[in-house]
Amino acid sequence: MPSPLRSTDPAESAGDILRTPPHNYEAERALLGAILMNNRAFERVNEFLDETHFADPVNGRIFQAVAKLIEQGHQANPVTLKTYLERDELIINAGGIKYLASLAGSAVTIINSGDYGKLVYDLYLRRELIALGENMVNEAFESTPDESAMGQIEKTEQQLFNLASKNSLEGGFATFENALRVAIELAEAAHRREGNLAGVTTGLRDLDSKLGGLHSSDLLILAGRPSMGKTALATTMAFNAARSFRESTEDKGKRVAFFSLEMSAEQLATRILAERSKINSHLIRTGGLSNDDFARLVVASQELGDLPLDIDDTPAVTVSAIRTRCRRLARQNGLGLIVIDYLQLIAPSRGERSENRVQEISAITRGLKALAKELNVPVLALSQLSRAVEQREDKRPQLSDLRESGTIEQDSDVVMFVFREQYYLERSEPSQKPEENSEKFTERHTHWVERCNIAHNVAEVLVAKQRHGPIGTVKLHFEAEFTHFSDHIDSGQVPEQIGY
Repeated sequence: MPSPLRSTDPAESAGDILRTPPHNYEAERALLGAILMNNRAFERVNEFLDETHFADPVNGRIFQAVAKLIEQGHQANPVTLKTYLERDELIINAGGIKYLASLAGSAVTIINSGDYGKLVYDLYLRRELIALGENMVNEAFESTPDESAMGQIEKTEQQLFNLASKNSLEGGFATFENALRVAIELAEAAHRREGNLAGVTTGLRDLDSKLGGLHSSDLLILAGRPSMGKTALATTMAFNAARSFRESTEDKGKRVAFFSLEMSAEQLATRILAERSKINSHLIRTGGLSNDDFARLVVASQELGDLPLDIDDTPAVTVSAIRTRCRRLARQNGLGLIVIDYLQLIAPSRGERSENRVQEISAITRGLKALAKELNVPVLALSQLSRAVEQREDKRPQLSDLRESGTIEQDSDVVMFVFREQYYLERSEPSQKPEENSEKFTERHTHWVERCNIAHNVAEVLVAKQRHGPIGTVKLHFEAEFTHFSDHIDSGQVPEQIGY
């Protein structure tokens, strides 16, 4: 039997097209009436409701005037509002003071005012969703070279996220009793770990001891001058975290998301492969491997094959794109750590472009911190330092050396700097001055050699800020040939050799 044909009646079609956006004018008037009768009703809705949420602009204008009066400590009622609204064209057209007086007749009790406010807000969200959907459809029809389909998806998802997080009904005060209960539960969990890490491991003993691991919802900044080993340290931490997830029963299934904005995925994989196999990456790229080296390379690649590490090498990616991809990864597989190399290469979102780079970086760091809290994972972002470091005799970085330092320092939970004195010493070998005798030059050169020996293969991680823990310096062992970081062992800890 043929399916019934859809009606082609113009009146029915018009009914589908001309649907009015969801609204409830009665609820708006009842809420305003309750507030005018008892200003305490305003306290139940003022945290999440504002004048833009009303479908009737007249009601929105009245709510705005009520809010101003109450916030200034005055009574808001039809008599006091008359002074502010009697010349307002919008209010005059609605009936003026008579309309204000009629609102009192629509009043609900103060107990119900919160429910009416939530209804007004819910209908506002529905109207915004409709508008967002219409814009999405129109933009999808308009194909432009500037924006791809994936770009439109990311933009729409960002708008949905902004809508969901703006003026949220959730939040507010938590009783100290509840906060105390959660604190005791965390202390109990830490006690059961018997000294084990609370956060994601970096695989570096002393750094884990200083930080307690990489904590969920934290934004961690790892900064340094070029050639200090920022990317090498970040890849070491990402590899160790991924290996920990692979071997853990508790965190099984979690993955590490690595956004490499500077290097391609192949270059990053080659660096990790060289680090694990202890083969110079230049030899891997140029094909200068011996048979033994190639055999070691194959063994290392087999170890790394099932590592839960995902690399995204999209250049100039935006925070909204990072958020979209991390949400998808968390939903499909599980997510334990996000690493971004590096902060200054993240592109501002379309609506956040500014001539002021500091404002752009501020928006980016706020977005990364919000991402860490939303997904409840640590976000490790690398950052460049300004050239001010090079102008000082002591090249150790300081917080003020961060590019756009105010916003980065403010939004981050942990700020770390990578510093290798060996890098600077190797480039400052003393030369004999014309007026200097050989004995004096030899003394200076000997002192330089001694400093080079002390700094050889030593890297420092300077923890300059830690919101929940101590600051200080952690020494690491660094092999530049393989860009490999490992635990530092002091000469006093090396066991003495016994001769026979």
